[in-house]
Amino acid sequence: MLDHVSVQCDDLAASRAFYERLLAPLGVTVVMDYGDVLGLAGPDGMPRFWLGKAQGGVQREIHIAFSAPDRATVDQVYAVARELNAEILHEPRVWPEYHETYYGVYVRDPDGNNVEAVNHRDAGQG
Repeated sequence: MLDHVSVQCDDLAASRAFYERLLAPLGVTVVMDYGDVLGLAGPDGMPRFWLGKAQGGVQREIHIAFSAPDRATVDQVYAVARELNAEILHEPRVWPEYHETYYGVYVRDPDGNNVEAVNHRDAGQG
């Protein structure tokens, strides 16, 4: 449904380093670099996640959910988040209140945003 998402960052370099490592298990890399704006893409090569230098003012927490191809990848994102010393909001688990095969992990990025990696298939299907 979404075409792209943009997040404003207090420290763009710190956010770049965080997201490049955190999302590496999903195949996400920086594909466009305009100095104060970065475009990140997954395997399809389309920059769908953007990071920009905050221009001042009050920031609000946002929630971003990235699709993972399987539960093992969700677990990899969790492992990387721990390596980054990111705040873990919720360890990987099934969230039956969403639906019976919703498997996700939630962490905070350097700007305090809620970042999720999620897989919607059951354990036997990836």
